[in-house]
Amino acid sequence: MYYGKIKGLDRKVSRIMVGTAAEPFLSGGDACQILDDAFSLGINTIDTARNYGLAERSVGDWMEKRGNRDAVVILSKCAHPDDYSPRRVSEKDIREDFNVSSGYLRTDHIDIYLLHRDDPSVPAGKVIEIMNSLHEEGKIGIFGASNWSVERILEANTYAEEHGLIPFTVSSPNYCLAHQVTDMWGGGVTITGPENKDVRDWYASGGMPIVAHSPLARGFLTGRVKSGDRQSASVLDSFAEAGFLCDENIERLRRCELMTEKKNCTVAQLSLAWIFSSPMDVYTAISSSSKARMEQNVSALDIILTSQERDYLDLVTDVMP
Repeated sequence: MYYGKIKGLDRKVSRIMVGTAAEPFLSGGDACQILDDAFSLGINTIDTARNYGLAERSVGDWMEKRGNRDAVVILSKCAHPDDYSPRRVSEKDIREDFNVSSGYLRTDHIDIYLLHRDDPSVPAGKVIEIMNSLHEEGKIGIFGASNWSVERILEANTYAEEHGLIPFTVSSPNYCLAHQVTDMWGGGVTITGPENKDVRDWYASGGMPIVAHSPLARGFLTGRVKSGDRQSASVLDSFAEAGFLCDENIERLRRCELMTEKKNCTVAQLSLAWIFSSPMDVYTAISSSSKARMEQNVSALDIILTSQERDYLDLVTDVMP
């Protein structure tokens, strides 16, 4: 396993995190074997959220049984819209989410805390004030945003600098080889595609780490879908179909399939290697219940891709290196 160091956090963070937006986490089921397997491979960071059903309860049960809270890095998220309110970026909602999350997780401190969605009507400086208060109270460590635009992150961090406060230090957008063609969930932000090159350059030059969500395009790049068999895409759920199933992504998948022979790896491994070979400081959250698949994912960290190979996979050039 490879690890990174995120400013403001004492513990190292595994480049691959356990994603919990899947069963048995969502229903609050027993996930001890999954988390034991991940932990045995050096994956010490868990990505969860208040709106991932009862996932935090499954994580809390495991940490309590293993007595390993101090060895685990917890990333959770707050302020996601719900059935009662489409706008929840407020101190009341953020604190309520924290209280529920910390109760399920059986911890009084969340290491990395992210705003799950943005509400542009709320001044970013107000959000910085709220998160700094939680930090000062010892409830959260570092904090940042999931699915916030760079413009809004800059607004927040400019306010923090001007007022001597802690800024956002982590961002979690969608980033993967398959381009997201539809905002499947509402309020999502992707940094993939030529139209987002300036955004990626900003992340690369500024050094703000990203936690890429949906790194395997919600199953499209796991190897279960075959480029030459459109019917194989029936394994995808409606979100994956809406967000990633298009002709250009089918071509990216086909090129992946070709290059796996050259690299002696799987489509999923090559897709992850594409992410990790980015000049940005990248982490990923991946949901997997199979230890063998986890081992393959970890092995992807050792696959080296040149810029020419990355461009070929992303349809920038038609010449396979």
